[in-house]
Amino acid sequence: MHRITVRPACVRFTRDIKLYGHFIEHFHRQIYGGIYDPGNPLSDADGFREDVLSAMRQIHVPVLRWPGGCFVSAYHWQKAVGPTRTPFFDKAWRVEDPATFGTHEYIKLCRKLGCEPYICTNAGTGTAEEMSDWLEYCNLESEGEFARMRIQNGAREPFGVRYWSIGNENYGAWEIGAKEAGEWSRLVTESAKMMRRVDPSIELSAAALADVEWNVALLRRAGPYLRWISIHKYWNLMAEENDFADYGQVLAYTNDLETDIMRVRGLLTAFGLEKRIRIACDEWNLRGWHHPRVLSVEQGIAKEEYLSPRDLNDRNEDYTMADAVFSACYLNAINRNADIVGMACFAPAVNTRGCIFTWQDGIVLRSTYHVFDLYTNHLGDEILDTWETGAESMDVTGKDGHREQVGTLDVLATRDSRDGHVALAAVNKHPCEMQTLEICMDSMSGKAYRVLTVNGDSVDAFNDINHTGVMLTEGAWTMPDGPAFAVQLAPHSVNVIEFET
Repeated sequence: MHRITVRPACVRFTRDIKLYGHFIEHFHRQIYGGIYDPGNPLSDADGFREDVLSAMRQIHVPVLRWPGGCFVSAYHWQKAVGPTRTPFFDKAWRVEDPATFGTHEYIKLCRKLGCEPYICTNAGTGTAEEMSDWLEYCNLESEGEFARMRIQNGAREPFGVRYWSIGNENYGAWEIGAKEAGEWSRLVTESAKMMRRVDPSIELSAAALADVEWNVALLRRAGPYLRWISIHKYWNLMAEENDFADYGQVLAYTNDLETDIMRVRGLLTAFGLEKRIRIACDEWNLRGWHHPRVLSVEQGIAKEEYLSPRDLNDRNEDYTMADAVFSACYLNAINRNADIVGMACFAPAVNTRGCIFTWQDGIVLRSTYHVFDLYTNHLGDEILDTWETGAESMDVTGKDGHREQVGTLDVLATRDSRDGHVALAAVNKHPCEMQTLEICMDSMSGKAYRVLTVNGDSVDAFNDINHTGVMLTEGAWTMPDGPAFAVQLAPHSVNVIEFET
């Protein structure tokens, strides 16, 4: 039996709320026809879908990264501000962008959500000067050409954007304006230098990956200017083939949740920067986006080859309890590393592989949405010290055919710094067997608990238009029968065990 001993008085560290952030890009229906849909009866006067805004507020989105993604590496922000917008051909995704959603609309969206904006700049075809000009536009009161341009465009007060990222995945051959390690470190340094002279209060990140050569060059030169280092991770990569890993194969990925984090942590520690620079996992999802023959050398010619296949991203039946279980395990992992991971952005928030799906007459809340609902509304911000014994494992086969052992339960203990209430996240990864978790917590003796669960009737349960297969349910309050008591966890379930204060 898996037994966890929780020490509510022993706090390891406090996690940053930005771990539950999201990302939105100018790709397919994420923005146009997604969260931004002027003319739809469900949209407000500014063109934003009110049902989407309500759903995002429910999960307390703390930070929203924009505009890309690969899109940003050929994006020139001035085309999408002011009364006259210039539609342009997006060379990343090979479609025309009408430029009706730009900086002002994004800031308005963030204000409607009550979240922090996080702007990713063009470090592909852009320059250090263009990046700093964008910052001038957003943050300076009235000095200079670009602050006055913002005022002329109707925003008297500065936007006050605190978080900025230099570049997206500029280490990758697929990215427009890809760079070598030394070239990248110099561009980041010069861009950061100019941006911080515009506004020294900003917090800068730069595109990185779990690679020694890339990060050593970046940290040696640009380290003094940075407060974040950005890493991306998708496990089930499907750019060319929309080949979904099944439940068992997804479980194998849960052995790889912390690999990149630990490698980057080690590099930051080696440089003595672990107290000053934090990790931003600012693009993550189990499933990579499907966009065949567009980021590859061989391009699709007919739109049926490269454009229409993107609709496959929005098949709701593909987002099952596998996605929910994996996402919960990843959120547990970054909470356990919250001393150095300070931000994470689920990619994306809306449509594609997102947790919210839009259609003309409403929305669908996919399985992953309910995980965010559970975690943001019921877990605490303090990560507690625990001792676990009796952990069990099971055999699974990865997508590459490799057999490996995976832990059956994934448990995280938290406490809320505001009212002291304790809550445990407990994921039962087993596809078909109930698991027993024994909880030992002397100081909580005499306090009732309840179990909140995200689950469906099978590992393949999903939500769709007029179909609800995955939901969040709340159990009744129960008195434990002693300082050590057992909780039964249903198969393929995500749970929070919440104690009364």
